[in-house]
Amino acid sequence: MAASATAGAPVIPGPSPPSLSLPPSQFARLQPHAYLLAHLSPPPSSQQSPLRANGRKPLEFRATSANSGSLTHTNGSAVVRIGDTAAVCGVRAEILHTEDIASWGVSAPFSGTKRRKTQPDNDDSGEDDEDEDCDDSQIRDLNLVVPNLSLSTGCAPGFIPGAPPSALAQSLSHQLLSMLHSSNIVRADDLRIWYHPPDFDAIGRQEAGQDTEMETDTAGDEDSVSPEPEIRGFWVLYIDVMMISLSGNPFDAAWAAVLAALRDTRLPKAWWDVDNDMILCSDEASEAKKLNLRGLPIASSFSVFEADAAADWRAVVLPDAENGIAKQTSSEQKTWILADPDGFEENLCQERICIVIDQDEKKGVTKIVSMEKNGGLSVGRDDLRTLVDISTQRQKQVKAILQGLQ
Repeated sequence: MAASATAGAPVIPGPSPPSLSLPPSQFARLQPHAYLLAHLSPPPSSQQSPLRANGRKPLEFRATSANSGSLTHTNGSAVVRIGDTAAVCGVRAEILHTEDIASWGVSAPFSGTKRRKTQPDNDDSGEDDEDEDCDDSQIRDLNLVVPNLSLSTGCAPGFIPGAPPSALAQSLSHQLLSMLHSSNIVRADDLRIWYHPPDFDAIGRQEAGQDTEMETDTAGDEDSVSPEPEIRGFWVLYIDVMMISLSGNPFDAAWAAVLAALRDTRLPKAWWDVDNDMILCSDEASEAKKLNLRGLPIASSFSVFEADAAADWRAVVLPDAENGIAKQTSSEQKTWILADPDGFEENLCQERICIVIDQDEKKGVTKIVSMEKNGGLSVGRDDLRTLVDISTQRQKQVKAILQGLQ
């Protein structure tokens, strides 16, 4: 009876053996290098092209979008999103009086500007003036453009809100400042505030009823020379960039946000009032003036992923048996150049390249504004030429996005 009861009892299945496979998310956390390598080097039998873990091709950029005029309390603002990396930029303009500049009127560049630049530039054609040798010195020496980038916004788990500026934030701020100076996109004349002294001789001739021909005949006399305009102040642009979401490649997003915000910047009409002995500004929005930027340089960043993370990329010194002289041979390993790396890929790459390209459509000239490469020796000259061509195409795409903003 006991045997029959046991035979008729239901069978309870035991615990199933643990699975030997891992979900992709856990595999990426435990073995990030092997995870990315498995995507970039599929088996030959699959006949698949290399794809990154995010589904992009090695030289494919993330989707880019931009919006301007998002902040109402600034002179200009913009939001740029590259994939999951988003940056918001606000430009705030303040007046710097020449009376507050200790070296004003003493140093040669400033006095030369007063003599050579006799009137403000109202030409919005976008062409560079040939007589603008003092622009760079004034913007640099007077700090007329002050960028600052903040990561203490909770944009990523590693950055706590309210924390002091990190090393990355300070490095990016300095990189933005260097790019603003090297690209010369901001014209110093757009930031100057002029004072036009009244021409009392011309007023007297008008009151005396002299005709235009007499004014033309006496134009060469010393007494009829109109007084030259004077610079009484400057606009200082404080450019604040806040990363609201950080998922790799922060510089490209921050620089694009700076460009979009500068294109959106409007400076009020300002003049020197003799009666009040101060600079006054107009409240009329229609009288505000846009910045006449020089070009639109776009940054494109790349990273190099190596198949063997433990391989030494430095040259290996081997003795030459015949001559007894040491020679260098580089260790060969497979590498991939990844365009617009995300946060997961940046942690796995040591070598980085950043190329800034600008194009003059009227002259048909492509200009390399900046090219930086650090962290390794895998990328050679031929690779750099290819990356320049890719960056040129990227510049056209982002430029079309920024020019399409209202």
